[in-house]
This record gives sequence, C-alpha cells and structure tokens, in this order.
Amino acid sequence: MARQENELAHTPHRERTVHTDGLELWAQEIGEPDRPAVLLVMGAQAQGTQWNDGFVRRLADGGFRVIRYDHRDTGRSSTVDFAARPYTVADMASDALAVLDAFGTDRAHVVGASLGGIIAQLLAVTHPERVRTLTGLSSQPLGTDTAAAVQRLMAGEAPLPDELPPPAPELLAALVSALPQPGSGVEDYLAARLPLWKVLHGPALPFPEEAYRAMERRVYERARDLGAAANHAFAGTSGTDRSTADLASVKAPTLVLHGTQDPMFPPAHAEATAAAIPGARLVLVEGMGHTLPPELDDRLAEEILRHTAASNS
Repeated sequence: MARQENELAHTPHRERTVHTDGLELWAQEIGEPDRPAVLLVMGAQAQGTQWNDGFVRRLADGGFRVIRYDHRDTGRSSTVDFAARPYTVADMASDALAVLDAFGTDRAHVVGASLGGIIAQLLAVTHPERVRTLTGLSSQPLGTDTAAAVQRLMAGEAPLPDELPPPAPELLAALVSALPQPGSGVEDYLAARLPLWKVLHGPALPFPEEAYRAMERRVYERARDLGAAANHAFAGTSGTDRSTADLASVKAPTLVLHGTQDPMFPPAHAEATAAAIPGARLVLVEGMGHTLPPELDDRLAEEILRHTAASNS
C-alpha cells in the first residue's frame, strides 16, 4: 500500500467532484495542467484508482496530464438505484465526456480497459472531435454480445458462425464466487476476491498476490457501496445501439493492446477490433492476462507514449 501511495507523492495531482446527470463522480488529474490530456477509462466494476499509480506516473513523466475517475456505482462516485433508474454504456460514455468538460479538456488521448475500451470506442464513433488518439486495452469490439455467447456456452449450444470466443469457463466460475457479500469485513472480502484476480492474471506471469491484495484493500476502503458496481453488468448488456461495423468510421489513430493469456476476452477479440478500425495497430503482450500487473506498468505506458507521440502536439 505504501508503494502505491508514494508513486505520485512528487507529481502534481488534483481531485475534484464532477456533477453530471444528477450524479457526483470522483475524478483526479495528475501532472502539469498545461500538458496534453490522457483520459483513463476503467473497466466494469472497477475504480479509477485501479489504474496503477506507477503506470499513471510514467504517463505523467512522459509529458501528459492524466485524468482518471470512478465510474458511477464505483468508488467515491454516486451509487444508483438501477431498478428505478437504469442506465446504459452510452450513459457511462457521457460520464466520461462530463469528466473531460470538468477539467476544461476539449480533446484527449483516450485509453480504455475492458468495458472502458468499449466506452472509448463509442466516444471515437459518436464524438470523434473529442478523441485525439484511441487505445483499447484488454477489450473487445463495440457491439459484441458476450452475454449471449456465455448463455449459449452454459446451455451447451454451439457458438454462432464467426462468433468471438466467450470467457474461459474457469473465469466464469470465479466470477460467481467473487461477488462481495453484504456486510463482509475486509478479510472476508479479500478472501473472496483474490482467487478471481489469480484467474484474471493468467498462468504465464508470476502472481503478485500482495499487489492485488493492496489494490483490493484500497477498493474496499474507498467504495460507498461495494455491491453497487454489479450494476455495470446490467448496463453492459443493455446495448449501445452501435455495432462493430460502426468502427469503420473511427478516424483517431488507434492502438489495440492485449494480453496473449486474457481469459475474459481471448486474443481473437483484439484481432477483430484491430481489423474493424482503419489503420489500427495491434500489439499482443506476451503472458499478460486480463489485469494490469505492476510489473507491466512501464511496458504498457511505453506503448501508449509511443502511440500518442505523433499526435501529441
């Protein structure tokens, strides 16, 4: 935990509360305010601070101001009664724009992980003027119906022609057992969550248990309501009224970063994303799963810095 807290000790950073759609979103800007912006969009059920501080610092040292934030229903942001007020991935994309507006940012290099990658793609399609470059990390193509693929898998049905592969069965099992129980103490919460992270991390790289433990402890301490993040699963299945074909309109220079051992979205998802976006560059990271382990902070940041360099003016 001390390592995470000290990573940004000597880097200027500012927090603010963003008001949008009747909600409050926690957001943080790291780096000098006159530099080009990188907007980091986390995945489903994940807080903004799950972008490792070391990764953020590396981007800030590379000449950027980095903006990260908590999605609605995560961390210090507002929670929503989803039954009374359902929302969609498109609404979550609007939240991202509100964060940019709050920091006075017309255009940003947008980096999205997992569901955040879908949000980033949607922004590039619907608000191209706001997206300087696009980076999708451990994600899949816009319009992919993973929920339906999982349902067919669980029912023992054959996949549809050209259907992208569903998550690994061991991951689906781990996701069910990792749901936080209401009123769980921190140790019970950690005991439930760490097996999931081990599966998400993948078998190839050493598993840094203490780093994941520290990250999840931070998640536990920051959350207004740990159970609220499950609403992202409902938002993710509600659709965006957009399809993979819409990615042909993306003009932003695009990088697709993906692990070779991703159990959530096997590499075929990355290949399909890169094929759908004109001129996109695909980089497969050997051994990486569906997580951002600290040991890859420098590698991932370096890929993004290289990608953004030509447009960072």
